[in-house]
Amino acid sequence: MRILIVEDEAPIREGISEFLQSQDYEVAEASDGMEGLEVFRKFQPDLVILDIMMPRMGGLAMLKEIRKTSRLPVLVLTAMSDEKTQVVSFDALADDFISKPFSLLILKKRVEALLRRSGKSESVWTCGEAKVDFDGFQAWYQGEEADLKPKEIRLLKYLVEHKGQVLSRQQMLDQLWDVEEAPFDRVIDVYIKNLRKKLHLECITTVKGVGYKVQ
Repeated sequence: MRILIVEDEAPIREGISEFLQSQDYEVAEASDGMEGLEVFRKFQPDLVILDIMMPRMGGLAMLKEIRKTSRLPVLVLTAMSDEKTQVVSFDALADDFISKPFSLLILKKRVEALLRRSGKSESVWTCGEAKVDFDGFQAWYQGEEADLKPKEIRLLKYLVEHKGQVLSRQQMLDQLWDVEEAPFDRVIDVYIKNLRKKLHLECITTVKGVGYKVQ
């Protein structure tokens, strides 16, 4: 899952970024609304965390620009907790509101709730006509259940969690097998072949001589 943080106070922005990355989110940062819109278009986040008071372009102005093209969840941050600020934020189509200072644990729970409500929960993943429930260890293609082994689902989840990154066969072996039971690295090729065959996953690409990645 990709999260964009737009906050002009570097310590707050960097603190949120480090925390969310430790929770396995892919994070991009911007320090004002103008930069935020540029990063938004390139990064294509699943959720935006947005401060209201920023230089050049404030958070609400950026939110209005986002809403011209997207309904992705937006969590607004502000040092002002008065009713008027909250009403204005929701009028601009913010999805949730959190006042500074705040607990990172509460922030995490708000993010998870917004992603669930938007259908972006990390448990269920879709690619084309394939759908995988990582928590339930089930998969479907064109509505029909696909017979995936637990290891195949774990491998796919690992790739999805590192979307856009090239993962080597050794990285995947280290993640999915204990040292004592680790097979030859080419077993990864077999698992990838099975995933492509069962779910028709064109989003898994081969990087010759290195490994695989999910686009």
